Amino acid sequence: MVMHIVQDSASLLINSAHWVDSLPLMSWHLPPDFSVLAQLKQTDLGRDIGVWWNGFVKTGQLAAFIAGIVFGYMVKTFTSFG
Repeated sequence: MVMHIVQDSASLLINSAHWVDSLPLMSWHLPPDFSVLAQLKQTDLGRDIGVWWNGFVKTGQLAAFIAGIVFGYMVKTFTSFG
């Protein structure tokens, strides 16, 4: 089984050389200057995380996550033979 995986991976790498040669042709329509990338909006990572966390708590996903951990631990404990 491992031998098949190695052979498949090797053949994938060998065959991928053909489509890698066509990558410059696929990117010909990109602008010569990348000024579009410089137009990123200013973000506040702390505020974004705070908004995400408040939504996570208000929608009950935090409570469901904790309940799932407790329930999963109890199922694992009661169904193990050891």
